Amino acid sequence: MVSLVIPIFNEEQLLDELVPRATKALEKFASSFEIILVDDGSTDKSLQKLISYQETDNRIKILALSKNFGHQAAFTAGLEYAKGDYVAMMDGDLQDPPELLASMYQKLTEEGYDIISGKRTARKGNATRNLYTNIFHAIFKKMANVKDLEDAGNFSMMNREAVNALISLKERIRYLPGLRSFIGFNHGYVEYVREDRLQGEPKMSFGKLFILATDAIFSFSKLPIRICMTLGLIGTIVFMIAGIYVLVAKAFGFAIIGWSSTVLSIYFLGSIQLIFLGVVGEYVYRIYKESQNRPLYFIKKIYEKE
Repeated sequence: MVSLVIPIFNEEQLLDELVPRATKALEKFASSFEIILVDDGSTDKSLQKLISYQETDNRIKILALSKNFGHQAAFTAGLEYAKGDYVAMMDGDLQDPPELLASMYQKLTEEGYDIISGKRTARKGNATRNLYTNIFHAIFKKMANVKDLEDAGNFSMMNREAVNALISLKERIRYLPGLRSFIGFNHGYVEYVREDRLQGEPKMSFGKLFILATDAIFSFSKLPIRICMTLGLIGTIVFMIAGIYVLVAKAFGFAIIGWSSTVLSIYFLGSIQLIFLGVVGEYVYRIYKESQNRPLYFIKKIYEKE
């Protein structure tokens, strides 16, 4: 059986195309499948529409979360609920075409791969948003000690062994593409051009994308701490050179009164310390969140027909 996990948050306008297209795409290659639609606390009529589809097709399962827990938590809920031998992940905005699921399934079953990710060769839509996304992927690829992140997002399909490994990772601050790479296994790709949204506004605002990017970087890279150490060493060297200059200036009588105490001690060292505190604070915050050990999500109700 094949399971398809799709998080939904206020996608009322897209559901009339999303559900039929996903169903038709799965019917082409899977004799048995389930579509797990995770309603992530939608405030529009998304849940009511999903229920109407589920009442006429028992292959559709709905997980209604108790509130909006976020994109990565909704995916995790679906992955943990999925019963399929192969499990696919896809965003609910139709920027990831469900028609590619057949190619992913073929690679998994015929070419010996455990994980197939959708590799974006290009993006349509908002040029500024796409630029920021490309910059993030370029930086993350260099900073993170993980492989198989060649411009790949959530769109993917995995066999049961890979899924079990992925859901065994219990950290609270999650970046699923990074975790999917971290677990290893034999990883392949299907290339595609990512479409623009057909209707509605993106649910991942620039602020949310920035938070996701920082979560990814701080979760998978120690480079921010290394940068702090490097800046500290550079600052020490610069301070020593500046100190020598101040002594020489005082000895020869051309020192500016108050310059050494004000500029060196306040502006230079103060700014370096603030950078350090900010970076260390990010790691402390993540340690605190993990130590709380709170559940990633709560399911309010499951809609399923046997």
